[in-house]
Amino acid sequence: MDLIAILQILESTIRMSTPLLFACLAGLYSERAGVFDIGLEGKMLAAAFAGAAAAAVTGSALAGVLAGIGAALILAAVHGLASITFRGNQLISGVAINFFASGLTIVLGAAWFGQGGQTPALSEGRLAQTPILDLFGIDGHAHPVLELFLGHGILVYVALLAVPFTWWLLYRTRFGLRLRAVGENPAAVDTAGVSVVRLRYAAVGITAVLCGLAGVYMSMGLNTSFQREMTAGRGYIALAALIFAKWKPVPALWACLLFGFLDAISIRFQNIDLNGIGIPVVIPGQFTNALPFILTVIILAGFVGKAIPPRAGGEPYVKER
Repeated sequence: MDLIAILQILESTIRMSTPLLFACLAGLYSERAGVFDIGLEGKMLAAAFAGAAAAAVTGSALAGVLAGIGAALILAAVHGLASITFRGNQLISGVAINFFASGLTIVLGAAWFGQGGQTPALSEGRLAQTPILDLFGIDGHAHPVLELFLGHGILVYVALLAVPFTWWLLYRTRFGLRLRAVGENPAAVDTAGVSVVRLRYAAVGITAVLCGLAGVYMSMGLNTSFQREMTAGRGYIALAALIFAKWKPVPALWACLLFGFLDAISIRFQNIDLNGIGIPVVIPGQFTNALPFILTVIILAGFVGKAIPPRAGGEPYVKER
């Protein structure tokens, strides 16, 4: 494998890990506040559809991004009402959101565009692929190293910058201290005169914005349209990465890059021939495609007992009178 191929795999790794990183950070905010959110997948899917649909109709990428975030916020509000206000089971609420988004996007896509649940390909309104290189008139193919670092859409850099921002917000601000405290001991936060409900809704809202960005990046950045079930389990993979990272932002980045690398490998190599290194085996493409999900199972089996979640996670808070 030559240097160019390695750089291309690394570039693809960054692109494929971006929606995972958005979703992983989204789950981090929610679960740090004590609200488990299995519905990351559904919010991403709804945002991907709403973003691509709005961009196809208006021809505006900004309209698509706002529509995607809006769709995720609506589902997040439903999850918040069910799990925070009405103290319902958070896991069931998240699963219901996933099923609802999966069915609704297909029905609306078929009814509005008549393309079997898909949206039209975006000729206008797609997110710019290489805005930095285009700004300086640089041909990324001629400069692969520059393309690796500068040849990405704006949301890729937003996702990467969200990692240090999340670390600063959680560990260096009063809001972050209270958010983490709500996930560990909400009664103590309430005793201090801080609203547990308000903080948890704030966390759910931040989760929605990040899921919205993940969804629109998939349908308007990585692809040119929305396709049925295009999130393909990335919301669940993001949860596995969050467990692997032990609910910390910087390890979450490395976990998502690992999953993104496996995605890049599966795209680059449909079949891996090991005869060149003396092993008479050809690994089929189905196995490489399954690598991210295999790693998810391994992480869940090996790290769930060792990675300790926030103590109040998944438990509705009942204010003492």
